[in-house]
Amino acid sequence: MSKLSSLPGRLSYMQFAFCFLHRLLNAYMIHILYNIPEERLCFDVSLFICLADAFIGVNIGTDLSDMPHPTQVVALLKSQQIKHVRLYNADRGMLLALANTGIKVAISVPNEQLLGIGQSNATAANWVSQNVVAHYPSTNITTICVGSEVLTSLPNAAPILVNALRFIHSALVASNLDRQIKVSTPLPSSIILDPFPPSQAFFNHSLNRVLVPMLSFLQSTGSSFMLNVYPYYDYMQSNGVIPLDYALFKPLPANREVVDANTLLHYTNVFDAVIDAAYFAMASLNFTNIPVLVTESGWPSKGDSKEPDATLENANTYNSNLIRHVLNHTGTPKHPGIAVSTYIYELYNEDTRPGPLSEKNWGLFDANGAPIYVLHITDAGSVLANDTTNQTYCAAKDGADVKLLQAALDWACGPGKVDCSQLAQGQPCYEPDTVAEHATYAFDAYYKMNGKDPEACDFKGVAAITTSNPSKPNS
Repeated sequence: MSKLSSLPGRLSYMQFAFCFLHRLLNAYMIHILYNIPEERLCFDVSLFICLADAFIGVNIGTDLSDMPHPTQVVALLKSQQIKHVRLYNADRGMLLALANTGIKVAISVPNEQLLGIGQSNATAANWVSQNVVAHYPSTNITTICVGSEVLTSLPNAAPILVNALRFIHSALVASNLDRQIKVSTPLPSSIILDPFPPSQAFFNHSLNRVLVPMLSFLQSTGSSFMLNVYPYYDYMQSNGVIPLDYALFKPLPANREVVDANTLLHYTNVFDAVIDAAYFAMASLNFTNIPVLVTESGWPSKGDSKEPDATLENANTYNSNLIRHVLNHTGTPKHPGIAVSTYIYELYNEDTRPGPLSEKNWGLFDANGAPIYVLHITDAGSVLANDTTNQTYCAAKDGADVKLLQAALDWACGPGKVDCSQLAQGQPCYEPDTVAEHATYAFDAYYKMNGKDPEACDFKGVAAITTSNPSKPNS
């Protein structure tokens, strides 16, 4: 089979030609701008994957004390135009709820099931039968993640990890689904040693006995190298070496860009440096045509006293910039124009997760579906409807105590400096004349005055952010 016919996504010849020319131009520009000798550009036609359908997806964790019903989860996905999700299991309720939605689903073999599957072809076949064949194609399963960070979190399973990949893939072949569904395993970026400069990166040598056959499997099946990339932890563990702006994708002046002395490539963010380190580490093992797929990346919005940079603003900045970076097909310095599809960690804040406060606060939404913060990505396409300030509102909570609502209303129209003149008798917003309706008017006005900061929609617990417009037609 030719390399062209085996490219992921099976691009048409016209798409491939466009991508080839785009990649060639990028390489030429790097050659001109940075005076890199042509022979050092590592020009590899097998990695010319245009990824016109590069995507932003979202991970769905379930460590919530009040986990929404699968139908509620899917309703939120639809309202936010999220078209790619990753599940940490193969929950039947979620798979049924996702049926006939068109949403592309990555399901997972949990770590606790890995040993059984990696030791028995029959067990793997049974897992595929129950969790894939029973739901496909109504549920658009595109990917199977076999375990999660197995090499570091479950090292005793490392010897059978590649077997598990092969057994799951064999079961897909037997069901004639191997072309539609890819198989891989998410790995932590910590397995990459000496990640900067990226050109010197290599994998932990003790893992090569697993990584080499794994990469061979990924290459032969046209699958991606799955990587969890967390610039937040890289920044926290750097003891001040990594600037916060560099971790957050914030624009850097040219003199603050980090230069790889071996390639003369300029790096403006941690994310790109980690991705390129993965490419170089694979190349050190003679694998140069396996694309990277980021299975987890994000930033926590709240932390304890030892995590001062886990803030709403930083989480918003990181995820907004990440989304733009992927959807604008920026690519990385090593592979410009080749976008790295990414799943954001995560959909919901998980309040029952163990560990520091930040562990509970990676979500884009709370359990009620209200956004934790409003993403600043209005120019990056339609993904995530909470990217525009016109789609979230502040309203009085149903069933809130009337006395508390009245007190909050009085504060908003007084010290809160909301113009409540439209609520006076005879004015357009007087009817319906209820405390809840008037409070909603004032709450939403205050919320807008404060730039739709989530903290501006609380009012001592009687208000909540909503995506339903509470405005009246004549208001």
